[in-house]
Amino acid sequence: MKRSTAQVIREYGPFPGIDRVAGVTYDGEHLWFASGDKLNALDPDSGKLVRSLDIAAHAGTAFDGQHLFQIAEDRIQKIDAKSGKVLATIPAPGGGGDSGLAWAEGSLWVGEYRERKIHRIDPDTGAILNTIQFNRFVTGVTWSDGELWHATWEGDESEVRRVDPETGEVLEQLDMPPGMGVSGLESDGGDRFFCGGGNSGKVRVISRPK
Repeated sequence: MKRSTAQVIREYGPFPGIDRVAGVTYDGEHLWFASGDKLNALDPDSGKLVRSLDIAAHAGTAFDGQHLFQIAEDRIQKIDAKSGKVLATIPAPGGGGDSGLAWAEGSLWVGEYRERKIHRIDPDTGAILNTIQFNRFVTGVTWSDGELWHATWEGDESEVRRVDPETGEVLEQLDMPPGMGVSGLESDGGDRFFCGGGNSGKVRVISRPK
């Protein structure tokens, strides 16, 4: 396993009225992050909030190229990104213990925090298609260039890990600096990861290893 220290290259926030950042996703233009009772859109260049949707947003966030998906307690909501309207709701596999959320290969990938699992589910029904077991708590989840990455956060330690999607084996690990936890994780499709900072109220950007 390759192991190195995560390189934090930018921080956004904290933001007025927002005391916690949960899930994060990227639509190619805006960085969206969940903050409990709102889903917020951030311009990653200026660092300014450009929009907020009044939607329950307790954990992971994902984008399928057209719609946003948001974990709200024990369910996952499919949201029209333009209007903010909730179009559909499916049960979350962890029944309220869910964490990260990602879109890849026509499926949603859902972290289950304390069970140390990622479930691949049908985005229309919520049916579990596959489950991967890990050895650490799972927070954020993202796919990038065919690679599955997830974040962990236990106590004061937090890491971002590239894992084998079949076996759960850790292939590469980025250790976050002390005191920096990762609640949500998203790739920008290039050389950056966006990391939700939990109760710091921040979103951090780290370099993705070449």
